[in-house]
Amino acid sequence: MGRYYKKLVGEKVYLSPLNMEDAEKYVEWFCDFSLTDGLGSTGKVENIESEKQWIENALKSNDYNFAIINLENDEIIGNCGLMNIKTRDRIGTIGIFIGDEKNRNKGYGAETVGLLLDYGFNYLNLNNIMLQVKSFNERAIACYKKLGFKEFGRRRQSYFLNGKYYDDVNMDILAEEFQDKYIKNRNPYLPE
Repeated sequence: MGRYYKKLVGEKVYLSPLNMEDAEKYVEWFCDFSLTDGLGSTGKVENIESEKQWIENALKSNDYNFAIINLENDEIIGNCGLMNIKTRDRIGTIGIFIGDEKNRNKGYGAETVGLLLDYGFNYLNLNNIMLQVKSFNERAIACYKKLGFKEFGRRRQSYFLNGKYYDDVNMDILAEEFQDKYIKNRNPYLPE
């Protein structure tokens, strides 16, 4: 895989700018229903060209997209980002996935969201960060609540999967509700 850079460093993972060489890994992940069901993309067929195009577009966008890298072995384990940022209103949206099943339930996702919140609130001056999660993804909902997110609404029966409808759950957190420091590589010379 490609070379990664430590933009936002946590205890277990760091967030690196996207790398075009990871397109093949994304295609591999997007063939896994256990991942794509939760992302709402099981109905899509991805290929290397479509993933390269997505990475290229993400690199050109005003969004903050990152590869999630395991700090221990420099292996890519997922993708995340702060998107749809409106600077006047000080709002944005988080998106995240952990690719391989073997890397789920290890705290990588929670730490990644913490890094994005720390960055969004303390460096990008956002006030409200939201996310959307499928109602069947109880594990993710519990994780987000633990980080301080609150549900603010649902779009009922808005997601069809495997013969059944599910809700889209909207959650958000305010800057005043987030007091943690996840970024370990912050400037040590700035006063706290």
